[in-house]
Amino acid sequence: MKIHIRNGRVIDPASGRDGVADVFVAAGRIVGIGSAPADFHANRTLDASGLVVCPGLVDLSVRLREPGFEYRATLESEMLAAAAGGITSLACPPDTDPPLDEPGLVEMLKFRARNLPGPRVYPIGAMTQKLEGRLLTEMAELTEAGCRAFTQADAAMTDTQVLLRAMEYASTFGFSLWLRPQDVSLAKGGVAHDGAVASRLGLPGIPALAETVALATILHLARETGARVHLARLSTRDGIAMVREAKAQGLTVTCDVASTHVHLSENDLVSFDSHLHLVPPLRSLRDRDAIREALRDGTVDALCSDHTPVDEDKKLVPYGESEPGASGVELLLPLTLKWARETGVPLPQAIDLITRKPAQILGVPGGMLAVGGCADLCVFDEHAEWVVTPRTLASQGNNTPFLDHPMQGRVRYTLIDGHIDFEAPR
Repeated sequence: MKIHIRNGRVIDPASGRDGVADVFVAAGRIVGIGSAPADFHANRTLDASGLVVCPGLVDLSVRLREPGFEYRATLESEMLAAAAGGITSLACPPDTDPPLDEPGLVEMLKFRARNLPGPRVYPIGAMTQKLEGRLLTEMAELTEAGCRAFTQADAAMTDTQVLLRAMEYASTFGFSLWLRPQDVSLAKGGVAHDGAVASRLGLPGIPALAETVALATILHLARETGARVHLARLSTRDGIAMVREAKAQGLTVTCDVASTHVHLSENDLVSFDSHLHLVPPLRSLRDRDAIREALRDGTVDALCSDHTPVDEDKKLVPYGESEPGASGVELLLPLTLKWARETGVPLPQAIDLITRKPAQILGVPGGMLAVGGCADLCVFDEHAEWVVTPRTLASQGNNTPFLDHPMQGRVRYTLIDGHIDFEAPR
């Protein structure tokens, strides 16, 4: 199909382009920006006047809940939700049931995803068998099956020697490890940030030390082995400071934060709303402000949704008994735009955090607009106002802290491989 996207504000952080232009798509590729190629005749024209045209979003953490957790969400529902959020490529963690620790499971997931409309799915393989933290998986075979990196997701990692061996193995073969720093012993039994709010509410706490102690170990091992490490979902000011220093010393590390943690803090827990039960927990205002500044100065490389659909029954219980997690693929864009407006960050810089930079971390094509490049595009209205409700979300999981909150910014079209996979109803 040949598509003409007319009169939109084209923003491409990779090239520095930011201006009104037409984009021309044919055979799954961008064949022109500004002027059409010879003999181009569009099958469809999309009027993007007043809209932004940018690379499709790349999300580094989307739990699709298959295999094993279809009662929480299905591949079909979450890929539709991701497309509705402007996401054209996503990484899915291995904490399924069974975990993605064997090539056959990875190939099955990729096969299912290829036969459904929606984003390109890039599995992240389990670092240890069954995510038990004891025996390493066959990373080479999993890479051949399609895994882009390896992680324990949120599963406990208690044996530092196993972590060292994983880094040595990954360094030898050029694999990337995605690690969420949390000391299991220090975090044991906690459900909220260990601070004044948790004490007042009677909630067991997870200290900031749980992140920084684990992070110190990871950084020391990465320095020793030369492994390529991505630090997932940082949440503390001190942790961010440690990463900033590690980068200044030349260590090859990248990091991301969840979009929820850019806007919320422990102070929001006073409602005891179980939708605020997240992993890692919402931290102090000081930590939240450090995250916002680290996004601005480039210490944090990417924003992700950390999309985790949870069935309603697991949230309709007291806060401390609820299952952690929030749905977020459809909120990644508006929450990024909200942060940019509140901090005065230019729109191209904000878009870079959810397009080009995560694509680089994942090591996949995309995140940029170039003639001859793949036509993965997001067309959105940065001024569109809407309210988050179960009816306005396509995700099967309605578990978001932002229910009934007003948002600004909404996707109008999502093109994946030159095909319109999402079109907002008029």
